[in-house]
This record gives sequence, structure tokens and C-alpha cells, in this order.
Amino acid sequence: MPLLSLLVLFLSSASSEGQALCSDNNGGMYMPNSTYKSNLVSLAELLFAKATEDHSATGTAGIGPDKVYGAVLCRGDSDGSDCRKHLTRALDEAINSKAGNSYSLQSNNVTYYYDQYQAQISFSDQDFLSNFSDMPGCTVNTNLNSVTATVVTERYEDLVTKLLHALADVVVSRAEKYAVGKVWFEETGQTVYGLAQCIRDMPYERCVACLDRIISGRQNKIISGQMGAAFLGVWCTLRYETDTQFFTDTKMRSLDALPRSKTHFFRWNNAVLVGVGGFILVISISCLVFHIWVKTQRRREQTIFKLGQLYLSIQIAINLWRMGGANPEFSLYDFSKIKEATNNFSIGNKLGQGGFGPVYKGRLRNGHKIAVKRLETSSLQGLLEFQNEIQLIAKVQHKNLVKLLGCCTQGDREKMLVYEYMENKSLDYFIFDTIKGRRLNWSKRLRIIDGTAQGLLYLHNYSRICIVHRDLKASNILLDSVMNPKISDFGVARIFCSNMAESNTTRIVGTHGYIPPEYAFEGVCSIKTDVFSFGVLILEIISGKRTAQFYRYNGKLYNLIAYAWQLWIDGKWSEMAYCPAENENQEIERCVHVALLCVQESAEDRPTMEHVVTMLNTKSMSLPPPKQPAYFHVNPSEQEVSSCNITISITLER
Repeated sequence: MPLLSLLVLFLSSASSEGQALCSDNNGGMYMPNSTYKSNLVSLAELLFAKATEDHSATGTAGIGPDKVYGAVLCRGDSDGSDCRKHLTRALDEAINSKAGNSYSLQSNNVTYYYDQYQAQISFSDQDFLSNFSDMPGCTVNTNLNSVTATVVTERYEDLVTKLLHALADVVVSRAEKYAVGKVWFEETGQTVYGLAQCIRDMPYERCVACLDRIISGRQNKIISGQMGAAFLGVWCTLRYETDTQFFTDTKMRSLDALPRSKTHFFRWNNAVLVGVGGFILVISISCLVFHIWVKTQRRREQTIFKLGQLYLSIQIAINLWRMGGANPEFSLYDFSKIKEATNNFSIGNKLGQGGFGPVYKGRLRNGHKIAVKRLETSSLQGLLEFQNEIQLIAKVQHKNLVKLLGCCTQGDREKMLVYEYMENKSLDYFIFDTIKGRRLNWSKRLRIIDGTAQGLLYLHNYSRICIVHRDLKASNILLDSVMNPKISDFGVARIFCSNMAESNTTRIVGTHGYIPPEYAFEGVCSIKTDVFSFGVLILEIISGKRTAQFYRYNGKLYNLIAYAWQLWIDGKWSEMAYCPAENENQEIERCVHVALLCVQESAEDRPTMEHVVTMLNTKSMSLPPPKQPAYFHVNPSEQEVSSCNITISITLER
């Protein structure tokens, strides 16, 4: 049985200038027994097993000076058994041959190309994997015949380059990173076959660079017009042959060559096509720019029209308040007085910045402190919220709702809402800060929970109109001088008729982490929307943790709702408390229980605010067990956690 041809590349300290030697060898090499050899054999077994399925594999074994880096590759048209057989024989020839014509391997670095380049192995004690080094490389002259005429030679070289580039493009677009193809060369009446392949684990950009490097340097390594060559590397290989299909794969890419007699015609035709294409491109871009300009103008006109309608609606609402006297405490302030009260809207008086616009602290001449929301100029969303607030909040009065004292307008540019001033800012200022949070002991936190619940109950059941807030969160709970809670910001609130259980909307508003699933995904809004937000708020008050962040429990990451649920079902609810309780354990446990009832996945399972208030204030009342909450299965990766620790207010069109 004839010996299979074996191409051997090895790095030897005796090699001149550190270059690899590429030669035929029918004997073999021998590597003495050592820890390095043992690691190499173990790694080879693992790589061969993986290559049986993927045709290639890379990996490492061992540590320190005996660490082995390896890469193996089988040609893409070989089946699994042939691949493993070729790789195994190559390894055996490389390190185990003890024939008389074998020689001792002087280096740990060796690369073999085996049996007509159908398989190759590469092992080294140097890391060639992380930098994707493709050395040593080997160029094999498989067909030294060449085309003779100069013009024909140039066209042949162009044709081969075109074929190899086309195959390289296919390789990087396929998971297996392997492609074969053919092209007809009219001048000699022959078919040129080609193959390109990268190791499968190779990143896209590295594969492109490897193949491009071989193609660009191909003509420097062979004689001009040579009809066959193989360019072999650790990471990628290219080969072409004339009139010899050296692979078995029948699914090949076919490229049509340009006939010689039509070359000048096609060159002229290409120039015409480029010119016409450029002209069409200029016309298309001009049309696109004009279309965008027209569309922008229309949107601008529509926006101006909507702003005009809103200005008119707001003015009508203000006039109705003037005439109706429905709320005698609602006032219309002169712009000059508000300007004076806020010290000309100075930075020192600025309390914060919201979606509506900046908020300023002010003091009227009578000494009364106020908070002023100033609408940003030409803000359509701000105008909508301005209109919503003066139509809603001015009609409702409750000790746990922030009081709208009045508004201020001047022409079409200035729109402001004037509120009672809250000494202690908002709830989030305290509960998410370990130092400031000490000012809110358990009795105050429980009072804030109850007061917020009372305010929501009034909005849903006892005001003249049923109002769903839709953006209940810690930053919208303001605290007065004695830490009494007051619900604020009714800019996105919605009125519900008495016979209306729920409403579908195409505009989703609210804050990430507080929005229930039926509203977020289906646009179904109801009083249960606020109930869900209130449940989340309770969990934040009890734990001092933000709903938009993630927390570790039993080795996994959970959002706040799922984190609370896991602790509850494990009987460890007390671990989520921001600090140990003194005498309020039962009340805190009841609050956590009520919160989990409020954040249940199905809106039908959630209690109404009337039931919530009753459950919070009736200690003898037994509570039903909560069902699995919403968003329980949302468990992020570590990368997602780093990008999710923020609170985002959203307005979505569905």
C-alpha cells in the first residue's frame, strides 16, 4: 500500500532566519515522551472529536512551559470518519514514528498538511491562537503548467483572482466557512476550480483578513499564469486547479467569464452604466431630499395647528374656571408676580427638571411658599400635560393629593402651574439613600404607604370623576414638613366614566418598572394599572431598593418584584427590609403581602384600592395567598444589569 504523501512544516532552531521549511517527507518525526507530549496527545483527542462534526477546532491543554496550543482542520467536503482518520494518522506520523528514516523533533512547534491537503494539524508551545497568527505558511505548486501569451496570462490571472475573491466572500457568509466554485476560461477552453476555507471558530473579520492576505500576495509566490497552486496556512487555505476538480462537493459556485471578443464592448458598457447610474443616483437623492423637506414642512404645519388648538383649549379651560368658580382656591397669577417670586427663575431657585419643564421654588409677597412648573417653549407634550392638570387636579381636593393653587399664562409662550410647596421634596430623595433614609423610620414609612393608598382610593372612588394616575412612582410622591405623602404630577392622568372598567389606548405612558404587563403589551388601562404601581411602590419603600435594578438571590439575578416573591415563598421576607424592625414586624409583613397581591400578573387577581386600604388597616383580616407576580421570569445577564440601572419615563405609540 503506497504511503500517503505528507507535507511537513516544522520550526527548527536550525532553520535559517527563523523561516519554516516546506518539503515532501515519507518518513516521519519523533517527539520524545514528556509532559508536553502528553498534553499534546490529550488536546489532539479533544480537537479531533470536535473536528469530526465541525471540520475544524482550536484549543489548549496544560499550564506553564508545558502548555500546548492547537488547531486542526479538515477539508470541508470530507466526512466525519475520514476527517478523524486523516488527523489521527498525521499526528501519529508527527510524534510517534520510530522508523529508521525518522528524525527527532528539535522544537515543540509543528504544522502538518496531510494527504493532498485534506487535513492539517498545528501544535505549538507558543500562543498562536489569540493573535490568529497564520505562520508558518506553505505554498505548493500543484500544477507548474502555465498559459503562455502575455494577454492571455493577464486575463487568466484576473480570472483566478476573481474566482478566489468570490469564494472568500462566500466563506465569510457561511457558518462552516468553506466554499468551492468554478469558472470557465474561454481563451484556452478550460475550467478553473477553486477552494477557500477558514477554521470555523475564526471571527468574521479575521477570516476576511486571512483570505485577503493570501489573495493579495498570491502572484508573488508563483510563476505568472501558473495553472494550479495551494496556499496553506494554520487558519485559512486557498487552492485552485485548471481542469482538475480536486474536491468532491457538487454544490459549487459558478462564475461566468467575460468572452474575449466582447471585452471592449463590456468596458464601454460598464462606463455607460456607471454614468447613467450616477445620474440616476443624483436624481434619486434630489427627490429624496425634496420629499423629506415637504414632509418636514407638513409636520411643522400640523404641529403649529395642534399647538394653536391646544392654546385655545387651555384658554377656554382657564376662562371656565374664571366664570364657574368651581374651586375658589384656584387662582390665575400674573406673570410679573411669579417672576418676582422665583427671583426671575434663577438657578438658585430651581428645584429640578421634569418632562414638563423646569420646576422652581418661589415665595409670594405674602410669604406663602410655592412651587412653579414652567412649560418649555413650544412643547406639544408639555401643553397636553398642562391642559390635563388644570382640567383634572383643580377639580379634586384631598389631604394626600398635592394642591394646585393656580396657573399663569402670558401670550402663547408662557404656561405655568403653581402648586403648594412641599418642604421635604419627593419620596425617592429619602428611600434610595442610606443616610437620608434614616429620617424615615418604620412608623413614618407605614404612614406614607397608608397615605398614598388613601390618595389613590379618593381618585378612583370618591372624587367627582374617576381618575387613573398612570405614573405613580416614588418621585411623584411629595412629602410635606411632617413627612405626610401627597401624590403629584397628573400630566398623564386619565378620566374614566363611572360605567367604564377599562380602556384601550394606543399611547402608553408611565415609567419602566411600574407599568403592568396588560398595559405595556396590550394597551389596556384601568384602575388596576395604578394598583400595580402602588404594589411596586410599597416594595421600594420597604426595601429601599429601586424597581429598575436587579438583585442577587441564590446565585441568580432578579428584578425587585421577583426578588420579593422569592423571599416570600422561602419565608424570608424580612431579609428585604431596609433595616430591622422594632415592633412593626406584623405591619411590615402585611404590607409586603398586600404589595404582592397588587403586583399579581393578572389584573383580575389584583385587589381594588378600596380592598387595599381595608387590608392595610384591618389587622384581624386574613389575606388571600398571592399568586405569581408579573415579570417573574425576567432574569438578566450581568451585561444587561450594567445597562439597566436607570429609571426611564416612557411614552410609546402602539
